[in-house]
Amino acid sequence: MKDIIQIEHLTFDYVRENEEGREIVHAIKDVSLNIEEGSFTAIIGRNGSGKSTLAKNLNGLLLPTSGKILVNGWDTADESHIWDIRQTAGMVFQNPDNQLVASIVEDDVAFGPENLGVPPEEIRSRVDQVLKSVDMYSFRTKAPHLLSGGQKQRVAIAGVLAMQPRCIIFDEPTAMLDPQGREEVMAIIRRLHEEGKTVILITHFMDEAAQADRIVIMDDGKILADGSPGEVFTDEKTLRRIRLDVPLAVDMAHKLRERGIDVPHDIITQEKLVEFICQYK
Repeated sequence: MKDIIQIEHLTFDYVRENEEGREIVHAIKDVSLNIEEGSFTAIIGRNGSGKSTLAKNLNGLLLPTSGKILVNGWDTADESHIWDIRQTAGMVFQNPDNQLVASIVEDDVAFGPENLGVPPEEIRSRVDQVLKSVDMYSFRTKAPHLLSGGQKQRVAIAGVLAMQPRCIIFDEPTAMLDPQGREEVMAIIRRLHEEGKTVILITHFMDEAAQADRIVIMDDGKILADGSPGEVFTDEKTLRRIRLDVPLAVDMAHKLRERGIDVPHDIITQEKLVEFICQYK
């Protein structure tokens, strides 16, 4: 598979005002990273690590101070291709209220395709299809402000899907949701990946990151680690050093090993841990 996103020596600085005046903050520091089409990559890190700033650079919401990002070969700094880039790499934000623009659910989902000049009959087909895919079709004539947080986020995802992106960047999409809403959104993310979408998930929930194929840890604007969930989460020393938790399943598996139980190191999700424990019934 080819790389759909190429990040080459990305640096991003911004100016912050404080009591002492203006200071330059180096949010991203010479980061290079490629994202393969069809992959599921989770990017984790503590607050201020640069992960959300990186996400906003991936589809041109922010532009590099130096270095460059290519999305399907287009440079995000090339204004003539900005809509090609954003149609290729859609983005779902933490707060769905910031992404919902219409007073009716189906109108909101139609907003993106309308701006892309999609014919009305095709828009109708897309809206119905994506609302069904996120289990929100029965709410199509409702007002978004009457929905729960999880329902709003599913509508926001539908709005991105209606533009038929090849890659979707989720910037902490479950941070404001209750446990049920979180699981509903994660189920959609997993299914989208299974259907062939490239998924980039920015999250501070380690159990969510464990569901990805690849995990990138950012700290102080740099890449600290990059590998499979098994590789990243077995390095507990690094995780503890930067004050990141390990997934519950990883912690439990470690404690079981301390008690002499030979738990495989590739067990990093609760589902796999339950399967392993059930073997002893």
